[in-house]
Amino acid sequence: MVHLPFEDRVEAGRLLAKEISARHGATLESGAVVVALARGGVPVGFEVSDRLHLPLDVIIVRKLGVPWQPELAMGAIAKGTRILDERAIRYLGVSASEVEETIKREEAEMNRREALYRRGEPPIDLRGRMVILVDDGLATGSTMRAAVRAVRARQPTVVVVAVPVGSKEACRRIRSEVDDVVCLATPERFLAVGEWYREFNQVSDAEVEKLLAEGREQMRRHPAASAQIS
Repeated sequence: MVHLPFEDRVEAGRLLAKEISARHGATLESGAVVVALARGGVPVGFEVSDRLHLPLDVIIVRKLGVPWQPELAMGAIAKGTRILDERAIRYLGVSASEVEETIKREEAEMNRREALYRRGEPPIDLRGRMVILVDDGLATGSTMRAAVRAVRARQPTVVVVAVPVGSKEACRRIRSEVDDVVCLATPERFLAVGEWYREFNQVSDAEVEKLLAEGREQMRRHPAASAQIS
């Protein structure tokens, strides 16, 4: 039984790791990789990878916000993937040029973060491996759907989405696209991910860089896990 709210992303990650181990422990040693959505998913993903002794990688996904209401999503993009909510775009009257301008702007930010976070390190090869996609929560699920499709293109054998908390509708939608969804809590009333954390500060680029560097160093101290990194 999970008691909400979580103290912070660290506590949420530790609890999530325990549940992932209980459900998938038998298959984690066959080359599983934790891939965290930047930025908010990285502290959660770091705890999962640390507890389960798995490699940690990152995926950058950008929400496509409505031009005059950026918090309202009309889609999402990840590397090589775009998802557009055509129904919302039509209903809100967003023009094709406005959509493309938004995509162009978010692609630039996505590429900036990719270069910053990786520092020349290549992505982990996901072919033939189990991938655990981690974020700090699912509200609409649009960014996670983009992440799932981008990861699927890299030919893993199994994709598991793991989040501490999510809306029932988002979990239902995601479940149809992956092999499993591990979600610790699905509250009846769900407005935003942040309401289910006591501390939900914005994660900085510097924190993402630090955690990814720590994750790489930990894998160097675990030869068996390190050997699985391509």
